[in-house]
Amino acid sequence: MVVYDLICAQGHNFEGWFDNLQDLSAQLAGHLLICPVCGDGQVSRRPSTFGLVKSGRAEEKPAENPTSEPIPTGALEMFQKWAEFSQRLEREFDDVGHGFADEALKMHYGVARRRGIRGLSTEAQEEVLRKEGIEFFKVPMLARKNHTSTN
Repeated sequence: MVVYDLICAQGHNFEGWFDNLQDLSAQLAGHLLICPVCGDGQVSRRPSTFGLVKSGRAEEKPAENPTSEPIPTGALEMFQKWAEFSQRLEREFDDVGHGFADEALKMHYGVARRRGIRGLSTEAQEEVLRKEGIEFFKVPMLARKNHTSTN
């Protein structure tokens, strides 16, 4: 999952989680996104508030920080831990994709085997899960690039 920063025509900033950039683009083009604050359907992607890059090349100078605030010294370590956590979720939880809410309900009512699952859900589906007493939590997953070797 990739987290993108979004903004509605009324100026409300919020974030959305998508499988990839193509998923975000398709949802924007299809006018499938709405502002969670005001319900405005005119949503667009906005530049992210920050990014981190570690080059490993000592001679390169870091990019200027426009806020003049130092980047926290533990930020890289935090993202490394987040990446490790994301990898563990990928290994240990079954990816049920867009069927997350359905699968959670099946497990809750004993129709499916209980296990750790991960996937996608809408706010409406999440509300149903809450009303049914199903505990879950949302975790943004770091996107991983697939690298193929031609050796």
